[in-house]
Amino acid sequence: MTKDQITSLIKKLNTPKKVQDFLDKIPFNFEEGRETYMSPSKMFQNKKAHCFEGAIFACFCLQRHKIENYLLDLKVKDLKKDSDHTLCIFKINGFWGAISKTNHSVLRFRDPIYKNVRELAMSFFHEYFLDSGEKTLSSFSKPFDIWKKFGTSWITEAEDLDKIAEALDKSPHINFIPKKNIKFIRPAGKIEVRGAAIKEW
Repeated sequence: MTKDQITSLIKKLNTPKKVQDFLDKIPFNFEEGRETYMSPSKMFQNKKAHCFEGAIFACFCLQRHKIENYLLDLKVKDLKKDSDHTLCIFKINGFWGAISKTNHSVLRFRDPIYKNVRELAMSFFHEYFLDSGEKTLSSFSKPFDIWKKFGTSWITEAEDLDKIAEALDKSPHINFIPKKNIKFIRPAGKIEVRGAAIKEW
């Protein structure tokens, strides 16, 4: 896409719903060969995205249309078993929602109906599990203000945005499960596992 085409597209992506619809149409980035953290500009060139790349693209779009937005990191207990997930969260009329680029039938868009970020983050807990049913989320980050911390140069950065990914990973996180209740967590049932097996790409 040319610069003018990109500018025209961003003007049209003026609501969280439109941004999510656009991201759903882009193939998932399976990072064949190496790990990537592409900028919005580079994502357009490659025509694919994973959760982090989709989230920062969503932040870029929402910022252009003056919609409050942040990154949110969902961290798992064991990276050898599962992967972290990055969201773009937004606030409209005092309520929080989320834009999510994922290849799964779960962990998807959240309408702006949540009173606070904790309530929003908690809505993902029961969807995050392995084929064994084990629920794997351990913590979620506080809202990460990419604009305050990194300005705007990252939007057209040619190199991968490792610095942003690392800063998000190291930012303050809040545990999902109270320590006293860890033993009461029930694995996802067989029908839940079967339902979550649907892949988009």
